[in-house]
Amino acid sequence: TQSTWELKLSPIRYNVDDRVLSIDSVLVKEEHEFTDDNRINDAIQPDRDIAIGDNDDKSMTCNYNIHIFYYMWYRSLNHDGRWFHWNHDYLHHWNPQLDRIPKLKHEPPDDVASTFYPVLGAYSSLNKTVLEQHMSWLRSARIGVIAVSWYPKGTKDPNGPEVDQDMPLLFDIADKYNIKVTFHIEPFKGRTAESTISAIKYIINSYSSHPAFYKYKNKRPLFYIYDSYLIDWQSWRSVLHSSSKHSIRQTLYDSVFIGLLVDITHKRGLLNAGFDGFYTYFATDGFMQGSSIGNWQQLSDFASSNSLIFIPSVGPGYDDTRVRAWNSENSRDRNNGLYYRNSFQKAMETSSRIISITSWNEWHEGTQIEPSKSYNDGEYSYLNYGENSSFYLDETSKYVTEFCEILKNDNFYVK
Repeated sequence: TQSTWELKLSPIRYNVDDRVLSIDSVLVKEEHEFTDDNRINDAIQPDRDIAIGDNDDKSMTCNYNIHIFYYMWYRSLNHDGRWFHWNHDYLHHWNPQLDRIPKLKHEPPDDVASTFYPVLGAYSSLNKTVLEQHMSWLRSARIGVIAVSWYPKGTKDPNGPEVDQDMPLLFDIADKYNIKVTFHIEPFKGRTAESTISAIKYIINSYSSHPAFYKYKNKRPLFYIYDSYLIDWQSWRSVLHSSSKHSIRQTLYDSVFIGLLVDITHKRGLLNAGFDGFYTYFATDGFMQGSSIGNWQQLSDFASSNSLIFIPSVGPGYDDTRVRAWNSENSRDRNNGLYYRNSFQKAMETSSRIISITSWNEWHEGTQIEPSKSYNDGEYSYLNYGENSSFYLDETSKYVTEFCEILKNDNFYVK
């Protein structure tokens, strides 16, 4: 028998098979040569003014307290030879009576698996010009850390490409903008507590020497473990708790492990298992207990009293109906930015000193703050942010500035 949260979670991102969305679409012939009416060239903006000071330690430290979930799974026909994720299939409901499939899959570049359309078009995550623009935009929004969705070498989400081989490119370009990279470890095939530790050892051996590799307080790596609750707490304890014989603690690979909290009861399990903290991921207030902003203060209090790190996940809204056409009840209207403002304010009212954002570019679920534009493919009129395609960059910059003031008053800085 599934618990209430399992039943509610299933429609959204309950398992690996339900997470991917096939895409592609960037309009690139070669690295810097764009096609399709130069859509990407027209969209590329010069660096906006960076509101993070003059790169002195204090101004830069603060934005490393803002983490954003980032996806490298997009591929385009022109740049990569095939589409990934922009052409994601419509997903079936587990109850045939509630199923609703308008068509099998989307046909980019005009028809993409999102209710919004990117300013950059249906791009490739491997296009260097796109990555440069992303990092510039992230800097302008005062975001210092990207938590990249990651699968170990040889594994991938069912509808996407392998991504591990693309990490060096992401690290190098992020470093040019003083942005740090951490890992959002997905529920890869065969994932156990032990195989997760093996994957983390691989990450540390492969990437920790890079200047863009994020370390919490400049000391230990930090990892987000998505769907951590799918592995029993005792298994996690055997590798994370300091009292366990095979614990990773006090080894060269000791790290900050942040588990996903979906149900309120997870907080005790995460504590006993040896996690260092928890995050909420979903940008859907009221959908899960963890994502319900009314619960954040008690979660923050629990974390503080048990020396844990609580990282609330704020977001601009949610709409995945171009992938799950039957899921409109879980949509959250952006309300011209008020939804985002409210979640950010609630996060700042807690004692949390790191805030995560869902997301930079999870276009399928409509949680992205990456610039979007008005667009109509002849059959579908995409949602948009209004007259300012960079509206959510500007809003984020304002909220991060407020958050920095809170940290400054607390004399609290996290690098």
